[in-house]
Amino acid sequence: MDYNTHHFLAFDIGATSGRSIIGSLTNGKLELKELTRFPNKIIRIHDKYYWDIFALFEALKDGLRAAASQGIKIDAIGIDTWGVDFVYLGEDGSILSTARCYRDPYTVGMPEEYFEKVLPRKEVYDLTGIQIMNFNSLFQLYAAKKENSSALNNAKEILFMPDALSYLLTGKKVCEYTILSTSQFLNPNTKQVEESLLEAMDVKASLIPAIAMPGQMIGTLTDSLANECGLNRVPVIAVAGHDTGSAVVSVPAENKNFAYLSSGTWSLMGIEVDNPIINENSFNLNFTNEGGVDGTVRFLKNITGMWLLEQCRKEWEAAGKTFTYPQIVALSGSVAGFQSFVDPDDASFANPESMTKAIVTFCEKTGQRVPQSEADFIRCIFDSLAMKYKYVLGCLQKVAPFPIEKLHVIGGGSHNKLLNQMTANAIGIPVVAGPGEATAIGNIMMQAKGLGLVGSLQEIRNVIRCSVSPDVFNPQDSEQWNEKYQFFLTLLK
Repeated sequence: MDYNTHHFLAFDIGATSGRSIIGSLTNGKLELKELTRFPNKIIRIHDKYYWDIFALFEALKDGLRAAASQGIKIDAIGIDTWGVDFVYLGEDGSILSTARCYRDPYTVGMPEEYFEKVLPRKEVYDLTGIQIMNFNSLFQLYAAKKENSSALNNAKEILFMPDALSYLLTGKKVCEYTILSTSQFLNPNTKQVEESLLEAMDVKASLIPAIAMPGQMIGTLTDSLANECGLNRVPVIAVAGHDTGSAVVSVPAENKNFAYLSSGTWSLMGIEVDNPIINENSFNLNFTNEGGVDGTVRFLKNITGMWLLEQCRKEWEAAGKTFTYPQIVALSGSVAGFQSFVDPDDASFANPESMTKAIVTFCEKTGQRVPQSEADFIRCIFDSLAMKYKYVLGCLQKVAPFPIEKLHVIGGGSHNKLLNQMTANAIGIPVVAGPGEATAIGNIMMQAKGLGLVGSLQEIRNVIRCSVSPDVFNPQDSEQWNEKYQFFLTLLK
């Protein structure tokens, strides 16, 4: 450990907003300071959905300027984003089309068609170990091929979102390993692109640039950008570019006997293993094997997380009712639990015109009490999430090569004390909540590793344990939760 002070700039960009954060590492302790916050909006053009990468680039420049204004030396920069989405680059390095959004319905039905016309479902899973989801990059490329996309037809390369943004900062093109692992064309055993998956649908495997592992230097800020923003030519490090990959780095675990829940718009629950778990059981349960740092594999499942609540909040705001997060937690605790449940991953909740109507319809269809007030909707969502976490943890316990003794909840959802307690009650083991800034911390610590300031994942976690104070929630009322869980299971069928 280097005991001087070092300053790192992390850009953490999620599916609804992004932030720039300065991390200062001194004497083995990390401190964070948020500099800027910016929206990340889905743009709808002619019924197609896109991300505005140029608006994100401008937001990055604002963050660079804000960092320069701090009057400190920035030692490195790292970028993490959500997974699967990408931009096309032309022969001259120009961006041919801004990124299509994973919530665009153009991929609906694409996996089934791919499995019928290109390669069978089991073969695709055996090669990649990735959860079959219609928006995976493999199926986005298949959908683009079907559309006769001019961007795809003229592309020399594709860049996933963190790599596209680092390209705009440095002019250097890489394909970071953890973000590539979300695509469904990486083989987790060989750690290389499984070219047959692309070439079988007549897409060139050469579209994928050279793979960069987390901690590798990509390049430095271009001269023009450094001058424009008032910084030196700061190194840009390939962190775990997938935000969940960065978040899992920050789990303050003392040993390997844990599961994690990265809680935000999506909830991602999994375990950290040394080798991919690809078998009949993982195939039937639709679990995913994504790349981690230091050669680890993140064996996990995607669960629709706070998306349901976020969409309800938008509706309520449009109707003139705005609730802070503490008010939301208080509302949920103000009504009785177990009145109604939904399966958060039901297809009807993917991107409905009205989330509250979609929840009402689900409850009506399943013969349950229909939520009436905002408090009812919130409690329904929280109860349902806790139950879904119990279900997925049970699946993990069947395949984990070690006993799962704790669930580490990281990310924004770790601040929700009520849901943390409900989750502990449901799963019957302790919940350790925090850090909330998990993704930014993981991003920053991988920059530190890239500069040689820390040597291993466990050393990183030792620093994090010294820098944060997680809350612990022990199970209560487990018998009652187990009883209600039997009904919840009927909704998953």
